[in-house]
Amino acid sequence: MLQSNLLSTCLNGEVVTQKGIEKRTMGCEARTVTRIQAESKKTLEDFVIQECPIALVYNGISHVVMMATPIDLVEFAKGFSLSEGIIPNLHALYAIDVQYSELGIVIEMKIASSAFVKLKLQRRQLVGRSGCGLCGIESLQQFEQLLPQVTTPFNPHWLNQIEPAVKNLNFHQPLTGLTGAAHAAAWVEQGEIKAIFEDVGRHNALDKLLGYLAIQNIQVAEGFVFMTSRASYELIRKCAQLNIAMLATISAPSTLAIDLAKQAGLTLASFCREKRFALYTQIQQER
Repeated sequence: MLQSNLLSTCLNGEVVTQKGIEKRTMGCEARTVTRIQAESKKTLEDFVIQECPIALVYNGISHVVMMATPIDLVEFAKGFSLSEGIIPNLHALYAIDVQYSELGIVIEMKIASSAFVKLKLQRRQLVGRSGCGLCGIESLQQFEQLLPQVTTPFNPHWLNQIEPAVKNLNFHQPLTGLTGAAHAAAWVEQGEIKAIFEDVGRHNALDKLLGYLAIQNIQVAEGFVFMTSRASYELIRKCAQLNIAMLATISAPSTLAIDLAKQAGLTLASFCREKRFALYTQIQQER
């Protein structure tokens, strides 16, 4: 059921309009499931994570359709716009309008004319899946050019903060607790999880976190990103785009993620557990 009322809030001077489906704001829905164990069978209600198409539209032109969990959409839209290099900063994003329908969600954004000209030159028309991050790139040379250099100083004390972050991670993942199907992206400072966002797609979760960091004007030199997923190349690229100096992940990295982290000057730690982790890029000295 569509809500009849139109909710408007003001975020950082920008008007965000949401015409919403209330049941979708939780990120999960109750579905009937039959559980079978040995000779027993039981039918009950279980929470299942939501995944729906979300179209991102810039100045009236559709740019991408992402499959994502429909929560924290303002953070998602801003984080995606920044991490994909569509806008240089939030000052170039003038307005966001979130529109819900039975088919999915459309996020209309108005961006600066200079950013829009650059976007049109990229000629990217793509459909993003839960594991997508390079769709629409037209050449290997273009891919090479997309990776910026990280200039944020690396703090060696961050390595000692991985263990307390691992210990506290489960307490900050409500959607994962309900569904067992969400990736999480967290911001860690002084070993404490200061912010965390969840989504069915790992890069979507990261975009939501990056959007939040930008909205709150959090200094990226104060901490690092910690994710529950594997370390894939698009996570490296997005972190580098936001000048984040370290990414830590629960699971393994890919070869391309390691290569890109080295190229960008980003510290990558994976297989993070309470008592151990593996460094896949050389520890940087403070710049």
